[in-house]
Amino acid sequence: MAAISFQNVVKRYGTPKSFVQVIHNLSANVEHGEFVVIVGPSGCGKSTLLRMVAGLEEITDGTISISDRVVNNLEPAERDIAMVFQNYALYPHMSVFDNMAYGLKIARVPKEEIRARVEKAAGILELMPYLDRKPRALSGGQRQRVAMGRAIVRQPQVFLFDEPLSNLDAKLRAQTRLEIQKLHRELGITSLFVTHDQVEAMTLAQRMIVMNAGVMEQFGTPEEVYSKPATTFVASFIGSPPMNLLKNVPGVDAGTILGVRPEHLDFANDGWEAQVVAVELLGAERLVYCQLNQDVLIVRIHEDQACPAVGASVRIKPRTDRTHRFDASTGRRLA
Repeated sequence: MAAISFQNVVKRYGTPKSFVQVIHNLSANVEHGEFVVIVGPSGCGKSTLLRMVAGLEEITDGTISISDRVVNNLEPAERDIAMVFQNYALYPHMSVFDNMAYGLKIARVPKEEIRARVEKAAGILELMPYLDRKPRALSGGQRQRVAMGRAIVRQPQVFLFDEPLSNLDAKLRAQTRLEIQKLHRELGITSLFVTHDQVEAMTLAQRMIVMNAGVMEQFGTPEEVYSKPATTFVASFIGSPPMNLLKNVPGVDAGTILGVRPEHLDFANDGWEAQVVAVELLGAERLVYCQLNQDVLIVRIHEDQACPAVGASVRIKPRTDRTHRFDASTGRRLA
């Protein structure tokens, strides 16, 4: 296991006179054995950050350390990491066993040890019946498990996952998330996992880095990020549906944005006066969209609660102990 430290990390492309900066002075410390998810929209710099840890991208400024060893100038093979990619990157002409063993053979590990490591990893990932098959004879989920097995057998200090579930359907993604959680519990290896899917981030992470345009907006547990978002970006990105961010409601001063989650709003006899404009049925829940001055806000209700009709006038009351306030000019959370 290994800790990972980012100290004022910067990534720029181009020349000093004409450049694009994609990572802005990022500092964070990942603890030994921790599973950290890097989450954000496309183009926010999350994969670039992961590739800098792997040594696949140069670091423009700052330092990245693994186990107190600065790795800025080390080749990928010298960093003691293993990476799982989005596209599996399996050799189609090799069996599952040979795909998992290939890196060990290149490293001249003895045959007996190779077999022991591959079979142990295959047992963990439930791949033993498939060791003689070629990748084309496997499902997408099985191929992803082979890719993870290839990383496991190397016994690295750090696992790096670059959106490994994005090619799977919803059911397989859910199953593979459970397998990754189980894998981390058994092996306890420090892991960085990149995704744009905030549900994936919330379910997998022990802590999560929320990225936006190359800036780390927040680093905390899923509970902290959800219940105390540091910025309006985090509030709107984490949560489905996102937090309501309101400027035009009674009791909100100029220069302040009021945030409230859909589940923390209630229909009541008093409160804000609004009109229902749409209702979405989501199984055991309903999302009620309401027009409130210039804002549209979402109220989440359970199936056993009375649901107002589209066009109805309603009154909506926020739970005052569950509201959030943000600076309208900076987007930062206010005390």
